[in-house]
Amino acid sequence: MTATGHAVIGTIIAAKIGNPTLAIPIALASHVVADYFPHWDTATNRKTKTKARFWLDSILDVLVGIVISLFLLKFIFIGTSVAYAFVVIIAAMFLDILTAPYLFLDWKFPPFSWTYKFSKLFDSKLDKPWGVIGQAAVLTLLIILAKLI
Repeated sequence: MTATGHAVIGTIIAAKIGNPTLAIPIALASHVVADYFPHWDTATNRKTKTKARFWLDSILDVLVGIVISLFLLKFIFIGTSVAYAFVVIIAAMFLDILTAPYLFLDWKFPPFSWTYKFSKLFDSKLDKPWGVIGQAAVLTLLIILAKLI
């Protein structure tokens, strides 16, 4: 899933679960569950991209995730602490954060190599357009359900 997708899921978890003792482990686990869903992300077909393109796509993905999360907090999940949501979002993205040095800096040693290998166990890629469409549909449904419940 994109960093944006993990950020949105983290935002929803923060909005619905006010107890960090529950929210943080749930956010960590959500990463695994979300990546099982067939999806496109900036690492899809990364071997065909230049390093600069991969970096740019990934930075834009993180920035879009921040903007969407702030939008959700301001207009949909009003009253949720931005600082608290930030902590839960980081938890939801944590596996990708630990994998980033492996992918971007070629740090092919533990703990980064372990995290990369672990993530590959459940990372289900699906190229564009369906990998984006499916992900957007799931995230939209999660936002609607979270608002209704």
